[in-house]
Amino acid sequence: MNENMKLEALLNPSVSLSIYEAQESVERQIRDIEQMIQENMDAIIVSPLEPERIVPVIEKAYDKGIPIILIDRKINSQKYTAYIGADNFEVGKNAGNIILSSGKRSINVVEVRATDQSSPGIERSQGLHQVIDRAPNVKEIETIDLAGDQMVDSFSHILDTAKTTIDYVYAFNDDTAHLLRQIAKRKGLQDQIKFIGTDGLNGSDGGIELVRNGILYATILYPTGGSEAVKLALRILNGEDVPKNNILNTIVIDRFNADIMKDQFDIIDEQHTDIENQFEVIERQKDQYYFQNSLLKITIISLAVILGLALYSIYSVVAIRKKNRQLQLTNEKVIVQRNQIEKIANEVKESNEAKLNFFTGLSHEFKTPITLILSSIESLKETFKSKGLKKAYEFELIQNNSNRLLRLVNNLLDFRKVEDQRFNIRASNTNLCLFSKKIFSDFKKEASRRSIDFKMVCNNENLEVYLDRNLMDKVYFNLLSNAFKFTPDNGKIDLVIEDQKGANKVVIIFRDNGIGIPKNELDQVFKPFFKGSNNRKNSSGIGLHLSKLFVELHMGKIEVRSVHGTEFRIELFKGKTHFNEDQVIIEPDVVETTAIDATEDLIDDESYLREEPRSEADMHTILIVEDNKELSSFLEKKLRLDYNIHVSDGTDAIERAFEIIPDIIICDVNLPNQNGFEICDILKKDLRTSHVPIIMLTALSDKDSYLMGLTSGADLYLTKPFSYSILMQSIKSLLYNREKLRIYYTNNIYKIEQTASFGNTEQDFVKAMNGDIKDNLDNPNFSVEQLADNLNISRSQLYRKVKAILGISISDYINNFKLQRAKSMLETTSLSVSEIAYSNGFSSPNYFSTAFKQKYGDSPDSYRKTFGKK
Repeated sequence: MNENMKLEALLNPSVSLSIYEAQESVERQIRDIEQMIQENMDAIIVSPLEPERIVPVIEKAYDKGIPIILIDRKINSQKYTAYIGADNFEVGKNAGNIILSSGKRSINVVEVRATDQSSPGIERSQGLHQVIDRAPNVKEIETIDLAGDQMVDSFSHILDTAKTTIDYVYAFNDDTAHLLRQIAKRKGLQDQIKFIGTDGLNGSDGGIELVRNGILYATILYPTGGSEAVKLALRILNGEDVPKNNILNTIVIDRFNADIMKDQFDIIDEQHTDIENQFEVIERQKDQYYFQNSLLKITIISLAVILGLALYSIYSVVAIRKKNRQLQLTNEKVIVQRNQIEKIANEVKESNEAKLNFFTGLSHEFKTPITLILSSIESLKETFKSKGLKKAYEFELIQNNSNRLLRLVNNLLDFRKVEDQRFNIRASNTNLCLFSKKIFSDFKKEASRRSIDFKMVCNNENLEVYLDRNLMDKVYFNLLSNAFKFTPDNGKIDLVIEDQKGANKVVIIFRDNGIGIPKNELDQVFKPFFKGSNNRKNSSGIGLHLSKLFVELHMGKIEVRSVHGTEFRIELFKGKTHFNEDQVIIEPDVVETTAIDATEDLIDDESYLREEPRSEADMHTILIVEDNKELSSFLEKKLRLDYNIHVSDGTDAIERAFEIIPDIIICDVNLPNQNGFEICDILKKDLRTSHVPIIMLTALSDKDSYLMGLTSGADLYLTKPFSYSILMQSIKSLLYNREKLRIYYTNNIYKIEQTASFGNTEQDFVKAMNGDIKDNLDNPNFSVEQLADNLNISRSQLYRKVKAILGISISDYINNFKLQRAKSMLETTSLSVSEIAYSNGFSSPNYFSTAFKQKYGDSPDSYRKTFGKK
């Protein structure tokens, strides 16, 4: 059918034919027709798979005015233009007439009918039964559904159980008839039964060939109607009146006319093939003609272009030579101007960078005097508290304004960081209500002083979110400071925290009834350096800009409204999926951690940390490296009661450290010659000072600076302004940790060289010293001076180093090393006491015995008897 349609379309060049295959799927056939409707086809030829389910889409196409030609099969509706195909009722009657023509008195028939609900299957069965049901000689009729394995099983069962011989089998199509004959052949019944099929197609496996070979008794020709359907569609599109039903002729093919029918179909097929070949030749000739025609046009155009280009090139050569000289002069001028522009741009860039660096450096310098102010106030408050005196109001005033000044400086520094895109959020799990209450309490005094109704409402006390506490603290302070700044006395300020469980969001609202913001300026609020037209107060104009950037770093958003006051609304996501892995931390941010938390329990355990030193010789030594004289003087005065203090302005810090070998170094970062990171790196890599703990003091609180401090070897990193009490506690903690390390070394003198190294400089130093001592135990001339020379340090530096690490003199350390080694030899060897004494560098056995008994409380002989090798 498809081939006939294609051939008919070739014979009509005005026809564009598209064929859709439904693959036995009604749903797919419906989708294909819907697509045809959308593409506005001129006519639709369809062979319906089912007469009922496909009706709505066919009626839809018909109602849109598209001609519908049904081919082969019908539908249960009259909304179609024409039907073309064989009379399937007549096909069934022809099959019945073939069966009755045998003239037998008793005929048994098996019918294999189609299982679908298409009109051919229904009508063929009805035509068959109209003929044979009334025939008296037809004794029994068996009906089988055409359904794969079920059909084969049913037919096999009929053959096995039939009481009489089956005479005829009528199948819905030739393929089914052929399959049933093969089943009968396996049972040896193929010659007793006559098989009748339908379709009568030509070809090696077609019904005509099966009849010629005696496999089928007969078949009924069922014309495809493909060519006729296209012709009918063209007649309809040309406006001709056509019949509603167009019936194609059918014929019975048996052994008498099978050869004639085959010859006729072969001739038709050859004609079809010749027509197709002729069309292919015509198409090739058309393609060749179009190609040659296009090539000729291109050649003519190319010749015209070449001629034009030749003329133009002659003109261009003359013109170019004239303009080339002008271009060279112009090019030289452009180069000079470009160089001048680059020079000016570099100068502007350097000038801008210098201004920014000056701005940043000046902001850092603010932190040192703020440190002095806050530390002094803290010291005075503690003095008043210790004496039982009431703190003056001015103390609170100075401290509050110092903190306010510090926040302004931090805003300036944060603005520079934002401009350089150096912020990296560090979010941790935080109870939002507790976090907000802490900041809320900082403003309660101000609210009480000005009679402002200041309230905080939280609908979920256990609400937890991931946020950078340091950044969000600045957002809170900026918004609350603005609220208090622009709200009059006896006003109202609300802080509302809403847990929106359904939306998985948290909303934070800052609301006041202050002067508000003009409506036409609301979209300018978050821009840097913005100042409202109704704002008569001093402000930098960067607080709200930073607040917006900090909220957006949390993937949140901030909005502002102004009706009878101002309302800032912040929305944050709950959970941590909106952050990257490197943005989420388990511990709080480093700027919130303090050394005091880690050492509170240790102070009570170590009495020597809180006892007053009895003399200057018993004091620990601290070297302060600070170029600000006021700060260094303040620290010196505060610390000299408990420690032996040395001060350097940074120009001679390394030399002083090598000379003094202090117990602790307190070092600023911003110094005149070398910065604190460089000084720390040099001291930590030098054997003489590698054991000295270093506390870094700096105004730099960003993550990169903190990591740089740790990389250079700093033991503690405190940001300005720092709490003096935290500094004191940190010093005590570091001294305590140093004392623990000293105890470890003194209790494991001889074993240190046997343990695996874990990259500790002091461990490597002690190993090297132990190795040198061990190599010279039998050398009577070996001295402390020679040991210092071998370690490349002076005798005094060796003394200080060993005293700092081990808490004993180098002479006592060497003597203890010898005694520990001798004790081990008494336990594990059979050498005599004299041999052990001499092998460990003792001048005589008697001196060895005396020293051993003083150290371990037992003579060498007695010790061996108790603990020696059995």
